Amino acid sequence: MTATPTSVPTTGGHVPTLREPVHRTADELQAFLPALLTAPREVGAVRLVVARPGPGAREVLGEGRLDAEFGLVGDDWSVRGNRHTADGGPHPLMQVTVVNDGLAAFLAGDPTRQPLVGDQLHVDLDLSHENLPAGSRLAIGEPGTGGAELEVTEAPHTGCAKFVTRFGAEAMAFVNGRTGRPLRLRGLNARVVVPGRVRPGDPVHVRRP
Repeated sequence: MTATPTSVPTTGGHVPTLREPVHRTADELQAFLPALLTAPREVGAVRLVVARPGPGAREVLGEGRLDAEFGLVGDDWSVRGNRHTADGGPHPLMQVTVVNDGLAAFLAGDPTRQPLVGDQLHVDLDLSHENLPAGSRLAIGEPGTGGAELEVTEAPHTGCAKFVTRFGAEAMAFVNGRTGRPLRLRGLNARVVVPGRVRPGDPVHVRRP
């Protein structure tokens, strides 16, 4: 089963035509695992910043702003709500989602499809539970340059039916399996603790609790 391609607008207004989805096989995913294990553990980098202005929509940003109240400005986290909260409002521990850029690019198979992974920040960094226990901080940008800081939360990030439609059941099983879940291959949830700017190329410094 393949998904219908979705347009991904960029800040320049151009809407590229997406290629047909590539659903990686279990063997392909397993073969790619060693590459994921080489991700930096102490200082990584932001590779992609993506806002989700509405259901199914993506906007690739050359520069974004992380806000303690709204999350990524221009993203719909603050208005979309969450079924896991008592009042149905946005979940404070799921304000910003972060995914490994290498895995996201591999699953997408084409740069125009990568934003469909659904995470706001794509980074070159080891996101595993071992490397980033809950409470760890991700300081984005160099000190004194107006960068932001995130705190990794304990809320699990496991994906949804849209992820399966776009990238396949094998991908979902891989990221949430016995190997993938400890490595947080589906990504992690975080909250903004220091508001500021975030741009592709910014360094990401790990600060553990």
